[in-house]
Amino acid sequence: MKKHELVIPTAEEERLINAGIAADSDAYELTDKEFERMKPVVDVHPTIPPRVRGPQKTLVKDRITIRLNHDVVGYFKGHGKGWQTKINDILQKYVDSHRTA
Repeated sequence: MKKHELVIPTAEEERLINAGIAADSDAYELTDKEFERMKPVVDVHPTIPPRVRGPQKTLVKDRITIRLNHDVVGYFKGHGKGWQTKINDILQKYVDSHRTA
Protein backbone atom coordinates (compact mmCIF):
# COMPACT_ATOMS: atom_id res chain seq x y z
CA MET A 1 0.00 0.00 0.00
CA LYS A 2 1.24 3.48 -0.82
CA LYS A 3 1.77 5.94 2.03
CA HIS A 4 -1.28 8.07 1.17
CA GLU A 5 -3.50 5.44 -0.42
CA LEU A 6 -7.12 5.60 0.71
CA VAL A 7 -8.41 2.24 1.89
CA ILE A 8 -12.20 1.87 1.80
CA PRO A 9 -13.51 -0.50 4.48
CA THR A 10 -15.48 -3.54 3.40
CA ALA A 11 -19.17 -3.76 4.25
CA GLU A 12 -18.31 -6.04 7.20
CA GLU A 13 -15.61 -3.67 8.46
CA GLU A 14 -18.04 -0.76 8.15
CA ARG A 15 -20.63 -2.72 10.14
CA LEU A 16 -18.09 -3.41 12.92
CA ILE A 17 -16.97 0.24 12.98
CA ASN A 18 -20.56 1.44 13.30
CA ALA A 19 -21.26 -1.15 16.00
CA GLY A 20 -18.26 0.15 17.94
CA ILE A 21 -19.48 3.73 17.60
CA ALA A 22 -22.96 2.74 18.78
CA ALA A 23 -21.53 0.89 21.80
CA ASP A 24 -19.43 3.88 22.95
CA SER A 25 -21.51 6.49 24.74
CA ASP A 26 -18.76 9.10 24.22
CA ALA A 27 -18.57 8.60 20.45
CA TYR A 28 -21.11 9.50 17.83
CA GLU A 29 -21.21 10.15 14.13
CA LEU A 30 -21.14 13.84 13.25
CA THR A 31 -24.07 15.32 11.38
CA ASP A 32 -23.74 17.24 8.11
CA LYS A 33 -24.56 20.44 10.03
CA GLU A 34 -21.68 19.80 12.46
CA PHE A 35 -19.29 19.18 9.56
CA GLU A 36 -20.35 22.47 7.95
CA ARG A 37 -19.53 24.36 11.17
CA MET A 38 -16.00 22.97 11.34
CA LYS A 39 -13.03 25.27 10.71
CA PRO A 40 -9.30 24.61 10.45
CA VAL A 41 -7.55 24.77 13.83
CA VAL A 42 -5.29 27.57 12.61
CA ASP A 43 -8.40 29.73 12.01
CA VAL A 44 -9.75 29.11 15.50
CA HIS A 45 -6.41 29.13 17.38
CA PRO A 46 -3.94 31.18 15.28
CA THR A 47 -1.47 31.39 18.17
CA ILE A 48 -0.68 27.67 18.15
CA PRO A 49 2.78 27.42 16.56
CA PRO A 50 3.33 24.89 13.79
CA ARG A 51 5.17 21.73 14.74
CA VAL A 52 8.76 21.85 13.56
CA ARG A 53 11.38 19.18 14.02
CA GLY A 54 14.39 20.59 15.81
CA PRO A 55 17.97 20.14 14.71
CA GLN A 56 19.46 16.68 15.00
CA LYS A 57 21.50 16.48 18.23
CA THR A 58 24.18 14.21 16.85
CA LEU A 59 24.76 13.39 13.21
CA VAL A 60 24.44 9.61 13.11
CA LYS A 61 23.54 8.97 9.48
CA ASP A 62 24.63 10.28 6.10
CA ARG A 63 22.11 11.33 3.47
CA ILE A 64 23.05 9.64 0.20
CA THR A 65 21.58 8.62 -3.12
CA ILE A 66 21.84 4.93 -3.94
CA ARG A 67 20.49 2.91 -6.84
CA LEU A 68 18.96 -0.44 -5.89
CA ASN A 69 17.23 -3.06 -7.99
CA HIS A 70 13.52 -2.42 -8.40
CA ASP A 71 12.59 -5.77 -6.81
CA VAL A 72 14.81 -5.04 -3.77
CA VAL A 73 13.11 -1.69 -3.15
CA GLY A 74 9.67 -3.22 -3.80
CA TYR A 75 10.34 -6.01 -1.31
CA PHE A 76 11.28 -3.65 1.51
CA LYS A 77 8.60 -1.07 0.73
CA GLY A 78 6.09 -3.91 0.72
CA HIS A 79 6.78 -4.44 4.40
CA GLY A 80 5.54 -0.95 5.22
CA LYS A 81 6.83 1.94 7.26
CA GLY A 82 10.47 1.82 8.29
CA TRP A 83 11.68 0.06 5.15
CA GLN A 84 14.78 2.25 4.84
CA THR A 85 15.69 1.53 8.45
CA LYS A 86 15.38 -2.21 7.75
CA ILE A 87 17.79 -1.90 4.83
CA ASN A 88 20.19 0.06 7.06
CA ASP A 89 19.96 -2.60 9.82
CA ILE A 90 20.71 -5.42 7.37
CA LEU A 91 23.69 -3.54 5.93
CA GLN A 92 24.95 -2.74 9.45
CA LYS A 93 24.81 -6.44 10.40
CA TYR A 94 26.74 -7.28 7.25
CA VAL A 95 29.41 -4.66 8.03
CA ASP A 96 29.68 -5.82 11.66
CA SER A 97 30.13 -9.46 10.63
CA HIS A 98 32.74 -8.64 7.97
CA ARG A 99 34.73 -6.02 9.84
CA THR A 100 38.26 -7.13 10.55
CA ALA A 101 39.65 -6.52 14.02
